[in-house]
Amino acid sequence: MQLYPAIDLKNGQCVRLRQGEFKDITVYSDRPEEIAAKWQSKGATFLHLVDLDGALAGHSVNKEVVKKIAAEVSIPVQMGGGIRKEEDIEFILSLGVSRVIIGTKAAENPEFIRQMVNKFGQERIVAGIDAKNGMVAVEGWEKISNLSASQLANQMKEYGIRHVVYTDIARDGMLSGPNVEYTRKLTEETGLDIIASGGMSSMEDLEELYHAGICGAIIGKALYENRIDLKEAIVAFEGQDHQGRKS
Repeated sequence: MQLYPAIDLKNGQCVRLRQGEFKDITVYSDRPEEIAAKWQSKGATFLHLVDLDGALAGHSVNKEVVKKIAAEVSIPVQMGGGIRKEEDIEFILSLGVSRVIIGTKAAENPEFIRQMVNKFGQERIVAGIDAKNGMVAVEGWEKISNLSASQLANQMKEYGIRHVVYTDIARDGMLSGPNVEYTRKLTEETGLDIIASGGMSSMEDLEELYHAGICGAIIGKALYENRIDLKEAIVAFEGQDHQGRKS
């Protein structure tokens, strides 16, 4: 199971929100590139970045910080937040980011995803599916669409997507545990690489996802509040198959 330490960016700082509420914010560092280097030094093999300002603005905002992070680490980085145009994707990839996560645009214009997968390849384009009570939320989680997460995931598969970041908004930043059942359902229904996001709070949560056959987990607040030791989690869950054998 691939683990993704999360770095959420707002005003050039590393922050965490609760349930995506911009008024409920904790600042962890004003040097996010140092946080990225720290996670890499603890064994991280992939990083997850979110441009929170970008998600609201509809275009990338924290470009300089992203550039610094990509230059600071040698591991791949995936990033989401406000990426809604082909030129945005090209620009983000040019900064040294490996994978671009597209959320709002995937829900509002799925055909765009098909075009971007055709142009950049399925390893570069990730669909971000953010849901409240199973229904897809868009525009920085400000609006709820009439599409279910399951419907959108199946459509994304049809359009060539291989990786999906699935966020349960009600659990995000709450340390209340991930929505294992729904994430398992999406994985089993689609056969896609579903990456669980939202609510990770303990090694037990990661273990549940791991045994449910989930391909990846994004860990944010639990790392910053020392509830999960990244080094220990990587030893336990990365590089093993589901029977616990080293792969």
